[in-house]
Amino acid sequence: RELYGAETIEERHRHRYEVNNILLPQIEKAGLKVTGLSADKKLVEIIEVPNHPWFVACQFHPEFTSTPRDGHPLFAGFIKAAKDYQQG
Repeated sequence: RELYGAETIEERHRHRYEVNNILLPQIEKAGLKVTGLSADKKLVEIIEVPNHPWFVACQFHPEFTSTPRDGHPLFAGFIKAAKDYQQG
């Protein structure tokens, strides 16, 4: 939400992979947090590690909507986090 500046987003997909929802309790117990779901709330779209400086895993393809002049929010956020980390 912070990177996108929006509560709801739409992204492009090109795959047939999905997280097995039966494993969600184990995934969350391991310290990962589901932070994005499909519109019907059935598919995991984004997982993060809250205590990590930058760990975001997504099921969609941010590179499909990124351009040299207008980078995808995930890429821009990653670059900012890397820069902040480097500067201490």
